[in-house]
Amino acid sequence: MKILPTLVAGVFALASAVALSQSYDRDDALAVSQAALGRTLGDHRLRDTEGQTFDLATLRGRPLVVSMIYTSCFHVCPTITQNLARSVDIGREALGDDAFSVVTVGFDWAVDTPDRMRLYAAERGIDVPGWYFLAGDESSIGALAGDLGFQFFESPKGFDHLMQTTVIDAEGRVYRQVYGIEINAQSLVEPLKELVFDTPRSAGVLEHWLDTFKLFCTVYDPNSGRYKFDYSIAMTIFVGVLCLGAIAGFIVQEWRRAA
Repeated sequence: MKILPTLVAGVFALASAVALSQSYDRDDALAVSQAALGRTLGDHRLRDTEGQTFDLATLRGRPLVVSMIYTSCFHVCPTITQNLARSVDIGREALGDDAFSVVTVGFDWAVDTPDRMRLYAAERGIDVPGWYFLAGDESSIGALAGDLGFQFFESPKGFDHLMQTTVIDAEGRVYRQVYGIEINAQSLVEPLKELVFDTPRSAGVLEHWLDTFKLFCTVYDPNSGRYKFDYSIAMTIFVGVLCLGAIAGFIVQEWRRAA
């Protein structure tokens, strides 16, 4: 009667050993990451820093930024999080405090408990509304990583993984992958800007055109390293519309005169 449980345990151990023996290949990881574009995230259930259940699906309705880290990393992951914090600050200044949400998920599920995630956030000085630090079990972390196209492999130094931050649209689809330790503000804010100001016509003609106007006129200023509303672009668009209106009026007037 004990043969079956022993066999199952042996198969699981073998599968785990095979998985751990896989070596990290950046090109393969990048291909897997890019293949996730357009994929819809499942309704993954994680835990917040208080140990309470947190369903990612509750964040639908606005763009979402997802960063996967492991808390025992002493350099790369903390640097990614700190750089992400700066870009998030710039993005919220440009798009609004409630324009998008952020989650940081610990993928080393056996170590990255809710307590460890809370400590990790505190050590980075991050206590921002709409930014959640989450933990999960082996199943939920594996499923989420699969949806994001995020691979990680255990190694002597901890884990090998792609330095990836993912932008999710309001419907839960993978919209953009941002790579690197030094997260450039533009690389993160530009896709968020596209999503935030992508107001459908069904929401109302006025709102649609106002957000389209904001999309073109909210630009990055390299001198300040921040985003600003460029009134010169707004004025150019306004004058252009007036000119088009004048031309259209002239054509209609001439057409009536000739009729």
